Parts: sequence; C-alpha cells; structure tokens
Amino acid sequence: MKKDLPENIVEDIYIAVVLESDSPHGKSWNVYLVNNKDVVIKNVLVSSKGYGLKDNKEVKTSVLRHFIGDVDTHEYALIEAIDEQVFGLTNEYLLSYYIDKTIYDKKFIFLPESIVDSNLTRVPVLNKPGVVIGK
Repeated sequence: MKKDLPENIVEDIYIAVVLESDSPHGKSWNVYLVNNKDVVIKNVLVSSKGYGLKDNKEVKTSVLRHFIGDVDTHEYALIEAIDEQVFGLTNEYLLSYYIDKTIYDKKFIFLPESIVDSNLTRVPVLNKPGVVIGK
C-alpha cells in the first residue's frame, strides 16, 4: 500500500526559468534543472507541459519529455527553451531521478504570471537571474 512506501523527499533540487539575454528585440529564456546536492542524480527525466486560459479559451501545450541523463553535484542541465507567450499559463515540470537504487520524483509548478521581472532572483549554481522553484 502507498503508506508502506518510504517518503523519498526531494531536497536541494531546483527548476529555474532563467533570463539568458535581454535585448531591444526581446528576452531569451531557458529552463534549467539545478542539482545543489552533494551527490550525483542519475537517469534524470523531466516532462513539461503548459495549461490554462488564454483569451478566455482553454489552452494546453504539448507534453514534452526530456531525458537529461546524469547531473553531477552542484551542477545544472538545460531542460528546454521557453517562450514568453506561455508565461500566462501554468507551466508544470515533472522530475524523476535516481540516487543509488532509489527513485525520487517531484512536480514543480510555475503559476500563471509568476515568471516576471519582479520575481527574478539569483539562481543557485547557475548564478544567473531567474525564477526558481524547489528547496
């Protein structure tokens, strides 16, 4: 039963939407996985999707699946580029990875309009401005 399974708590792992460049032609954003742990995370898989209302119509993006592989200690990996047009949607990232033979998973959700300049902070490990979710 579910109650018999161990609680595999995800800590020191972040998903960050990072501002890569800001020019008169627009901003460039990427989504990163940050491993701020003291151990390597292995067989990392991230699924991403967006959903919500745009112009009073229900909108869903395609589900994208990204196999990242292994991410070393205190390192990061690019997940995908992200377009500002989806910032008004809920953007969801489902992360799964292994440490030794134990699987961990967690859902990271960026709420609509949460990816804005006023929410930018310095992203751990990357040392770039971005919006970070995780602990």
